[in-house]
Amino acid sequence: MTWRATALTLFPEMFPGTLGHSLAGRALREGRWSLDALQIRDFATDRHRTVDDTPCGGGAGLVMRPDVVDAACAAALAGEPEGEAPRPLVYLTPRGRLLDQALARELASGPGVVLVCGRYEGLDQRVIEARAMREVSVGDFVLSGGEPAALLLLDACVRLLPGVMGGADSAEEESFSDPRGALLEYPHYTRPAVWQGRAVPDVLLSGHHAAVAKWRREQAEAATRERRPDLWARHAARQHETQD
Repeated sequence: MTWRATALTLFPEMFPGTLGHSLAGRALREGRWSLDALQIRDFATDRHRTVDDTPCGGGAGLVMRPDVVDAACAAALAGEPEGEAPRPLVYLTPRGRLLDQALARELASGPGVVLVCGRYEGLDQRVIEARAMREVSVGDFVLSGGEPAALLLLDACVRLLPGVMGGADSAEEESFSDPRGALLEYPHYTRPAVWQGRAVPDVLLSGHHAAVAKWRREQAEAATRERRPDLWARHAARQHETQD
């Protein structure tokens, strides 16, 4: 079954963007996933193809009209395969739940996604509620539109699809993949053994797999404690729950 993605956007030419290259691009060409980009303006009803209007109550900027966005959503969801769960509508917005590895895995395990890329001041709240959109944020910052966030979310999902990365072990050892609690990834080394006076840690050249695993675990824990105390606190709490 092909994992299907649809982007609702005012700039369909931004897709597939970086996802047309490397492993994601190869998987796209192989049919492991598909991507359509629908122009939201095509669902406007006036001759000027208007998709926005001034905010009720006043204020700066413009708000995307609920009737136009709703029509675009309906078109994206039309003709869903029979017997298959409908794809979730995901609205990329700084107000949403933070995208993490758990959410990427959840979305990648389903039939696909319909991504709503806002512009201006965002969408009219009524269409968000009427369509039961899942609001997702890629970080605590503001972008000029939802398209870069959509590409980021798609990249996080597509690389988890069967056969895309080629080696399941690579995904299992990455940051945030530990089921015992998210940790940052340990540092990596390759040849030459000494570069500009800096040597690869001896343990990695020892051939002692248990010692290597222990070193990597310690390095991951140390990096998480230092750089992401929020993740470390969550990890410690999960470890405590497991032991109880």
